[in-house]
Amino acid sequence: MATNGRVAAYARAVFEVARAEGVLDRVGDELFAFSKIVEQDARLRDALTDAALPFDNRRALVRDILDQRAHPLTPTLVDMILEAGRARDFDKIVTHLVNEVAEQREHVLAEVRTAIPLDEAKKERLERALSAATGRTVEVKIIVDPSIVGGAVARVGDLVFDGSIAGRLEDAKHAFGR
Repeated sequence: MATNGRVAAYARAVFEVARAEGVLDRVGDELFAFSKIVEQDARLRDALTDAALPFDNRRALVRDILDQRAHPLTPTLVDMILEAGRARDFDKIVTHLVNEVAEQREHVLAEVRTAIPLDEAKKERLERALSAATGRTVEVKIIVDPSIVGGAVARVGDLVFDGSIAGRLEDAKHAFGR
């Protein structure tokens, strides 16, 4: 089976388990947030993908990070992916999963990078604005990224909406011929 097929199969398995437990939205959000933490932390990513590190050590690391904050199923599903040797595909599996959840609702997923977390009201305003801009119902997943400095950068499929301070400064440089 090709890598994309394996990614889809693992995403489908996670989807079905979380749906059967009635916690698909929560677990999907938690897995997405955890995958972004792993993506941004090279030491954590290296530890989770190190096949020489005993599985019990990697499991303990996941538990230390997630146990008090996440639904009990979330670390169990992370363990399932790690134990199957799919740690390097974790982000792809989770991305496939959250896209599948959005598609089930006939929504499209938007990854939005902001310097700070957004409260629910701001997230909803952003979803409405992106829905109006794309003509589709948009479901926003927030990624806190301090390099944004201020504002936000949203990616909906191939479309990128750059409302970040860095983006505005870059636009200003081009406007003044620099």
